Amino acid sequence: MPLDPDHFPPVMALTMDGLGLSHADQARALVAAGAGWIQLRMKNATPETWLATAREVVAICHEGGALCTINDNVEIAIASDADGVHLGKLDEDWIAARARLGPEKLLGGTVNNAEDARRAAGSHVLDYVGIGPLRFTTTKQKLAPVLGLEGIAALLPLLDGLPAWAIGGVQPADLPALRRARLAGVAVSSSLYLNNQVSANHAAFTATWSAASS
Repeated sequence: MPLDPDHFPPVMALTMDGLGLSHADQARALVAAGAGWIQLRMKNATPETWLATAREVVAICHEGGALCTINDNVEIAIASDADGVHLGKLDEDWIAARARLGPEKLLGGTVNNAEDARRAAGSHVLDYVGIGPLRFTTTKQKLAPVLGLEGIAALLPLLDGLPAWAIGGVQPADLPALRRARLAGVAVSSSLYLNNQVSANHAAFTATWSAASS
């Protein structure tokens, strides 16, 4: 299901481990802040805990009118009736994942270099990609080489029109340049939770994106 980046939430809000808020409480705060797309990102949870949390977060998102995708796990996405799944390069093969998900669920993949970009375009099964990292971030344990704005922009032509959300240490001040580079949006985690100001932080991203020249 191809995405129209002009009519899709430009800010993908990720939950994260290690906060004072549970993933469900993070989702509630994000929905209250107006987030339209939330990705549940849990690491090292048992399958039972992951699935129970996913079902709770999906319900919170859908009640609030937000999309909910699951990071890394097709089984959890299907079992929780999430809107889709985002797979990194070390997760399930994209083509196999699409076969299991069917045509109606969202499927995103991570792109870190030219080879990834060509593979994403050639797979013909992805709805979007997360491309980066823009800069160093401690959120991801095994961080790929930092691309910077120029590195991300250089990969976009290789995607054959796949909409791309910039990932990795993105700040509101980056958004004008990212939008000028024709990114469809940004995926953000830790910056949303700074100083326990989820609403203000999310608003800073959405307002800056809206104000940026496309």
